[in-house]
Amino acid sequence: MAFSTINKSSLFQNNVLYTGNGSADHTITGVGFNADLVWNKLRSGNDDHRLFDQVRGITKYLESNNSNAEVTDAILATNSDGYVLANAGEVNANNGTYVGWNWKANGAGSSNTDGDITSTVSVNTTAGFSICKVVKSGTSVETFGHGLGVAPSFIIGKSMTGGSYRWIVYHKSIDNTHAMYLNENFAKTDSVTFWNDVTPTSSLVTLGSDNSWNGTNIFYCFSEISGYSKFGSYIGNSSADGTFVYTGFSPSFLMIKCTSGTEDWWTWDNKRDTYNVVDEALHANTNAGTDDSDSLDFLSNGFKWRVNSGARNASSTTYTYMAFGQPIISNSGVSATAR
Repeated sequence: MAFSTINKSSLFQNNVLYTGNGSADHTITGVGFNADLVWNKLRSGNDDHRLFDQVRGITKYLESNNSNAEVTDAILATNSDGYVLANAGEVNANNGTYVGWNWKANGAGSSNTDGDITSTVSVNTTAGFSICKVVKSGTSVETFGHGLGVAPSFIIGKSMTGGSYRWIVYHKSIDNTHAMYLNENFAKTDSVTFWNDVTPTSSLVTLGSDNSWNGTNIFYCFSEISGYSKFGSYIGNSSADGTFVYTGFSPSFLMIKCTSGTEDWWTWDNKRDTYNVVDEALHANTNAGTDDSDSLDFLSNGFKWRVNSGARNASSTTYTYMAFGQPIISNSGVSATAR
């Protein structure tokens, strides 16, 4: 885990809420940077999640809740503080309410020759985030460079061209022998074909023989930055006085998944809920709108469950999480007081 030099996390990961107006050139502000990854979702109804990034080209998107191939459609453009939206129901339906989750990498990227495959990598080592475009031929075992300088703890990968290939997720807490599928609610799956049972190194990710990797792929790679991002696991306790999970910062974005059962990928953020209890969830693997259900408290140093739920806090059940946030800084370091 790298030590944080980040004093303002919203310069690297930030969330915005907006209401669509059904008109062209609808400008959204408040992101705070030119986003390299935009994850957009309609909150007020059922519609697909859409992920845009600068490496593939911001006029293209993938959908986290299905295995569809990449779509080219100039419906969103980024600028130094947000987006300009087209007259498109996908991102700008009249009176539709949306959330945009945003991450900062380093633009369109450049060639990385560290691995067997030359990758195109946009990397922000300060924030522990890289976007990697990888073209793999066939089902041989090959490596690509991710550019982070430390081993990634969390990787989301997807074929851009394969219309039936799942989103495949690596998480350090479930080790290199397993993967999860972002677009499905399945438990973790054991297969050597995903990562060839090889843990990512400080420079390389190993791709196994899974046919999902045959073709052009995009990977979102994250390493832990102390006080800003954390990728871990916790065990539930089936109590409204639920499990507390220490992150070292107050979460601004949180996504969790039960590793042993058929449960959804749950997401929360600090813009949809600005005070506790945090209850407005979306599910990365479905097109459903807001799921209002009292769930957890965001604290200054982590999060605490307030619900007995198989999807979030069942007794003796293991869950993985992806969290970003802002530490409370004092003269002596990061505060551990409650929010």
